[in-house]
Amino acid sequence: MINREDNPSYLNSFLDYSATILNKSPNSIKEYNYDLNTFLKFIKIHFKLTNEYDFEKIKISDITIDIIKKITLDDIHAFLAYLSTELHSKSTTRARKVSTIRIFFNYLSSKANLIEINPAQNLETPKLDKRLPKYLSLDDSKKLLEIASNEDNRNCARDYAIITLFLNCGIRLSELVGINLKDIDYSECKLNVIGKGNKERTIYLNRACMKAITEYIEVRPKEGIKHDKKNSEKALFLSERRERISNRTVQHIVTKELSLAGLDIRKYSVHKLRHTAATLMYQYGNVDIRALQELLGHESISTTEIYTHVSNDQVRNAVESNPLANI
Repeated sequence: MINREDNPSYLNSFLDYSATILNKSPNSIKEYNYDLNTFLKFIKIHFKLTNEYDFEKIKISDITIDIIKKITLDDIHAFLAYLSTELHSKSTTRARKVSTIRIFFNYLSSKANLIEINPAQNLETPKLDKRLPKYLSLDDSKKLLEIASNEDNRNCARDYAIITLFLNCGIRLSELVGINLKDIDYSECKLNVIGKGNKERTIYLNRACMKAITEYIEVRPKEGIKHDKKNSEKALFLSERRERISNRTVQHIVTKELSLAGLDIRKYSVHKLRHTAATLMYQYGNVDIRALQELLGHESISTTEIYTHVSNDQVRNAVESNPLANI
């Protein structure tokens, strides 16, 4: 929950602009608020406007637009250096904050006309470490599904359907939690979800998904469902409290099933199941990269390209297939 009273008015105006004009999700708005609070607290220290070094105790509501006008590109670089050296932030974290700062100053200069010079105009994004996504092997995926189908679990049908959707569709956690009963088209075997930026997209469901959803629907609670702000009565997946299942509960379910399957819960998570679905589709289904981009809801093809890596076995087979291998 954002405490808007602690923000200067121009920051709240930026958050409103991001929500209404840029159509950013509530999670993105929270990230913007957190990133800019961190940045402005640093600016107070950097400009010697406070003797307090505990970020939790620094107030930013008194940072006027005149102070913002004094910020230069060098000051922003100093903030990024602070994140790296003092907070040991990863390049991905710094890249996100750079993106937030760039959008913020563009708003102040070009949209709100509160400042004349945009200090972030030439701000570059930190070079990201190229790391291959972690994912489950095909055998591990099958093992996880087998464990999830264990009927000793009283929520077996629900948990199995959740794991099945993650591994077959590459669906995001927020998308799964947000599924309503009306979003499923049984005749066309497809599902509509709301992804990042409140963008709606269609996910086509294979036989495994349709079977898992149908079997869960048969045992899904029909009475005593809460009527609340989360529209629980419309939700596909319900918690034991008969309300829309939460992100935390889904994460707990996945962690529990991974642990029962003997898989390293420090290495794998809900998001790694999304990586798994994408990787398996690319490696075994010969899925076109553009189709994979559409399925995953990526804005940029470069984001999808991390799944075009090849396995060690494929590399080994390529070497073994060399016509000179047996000479």
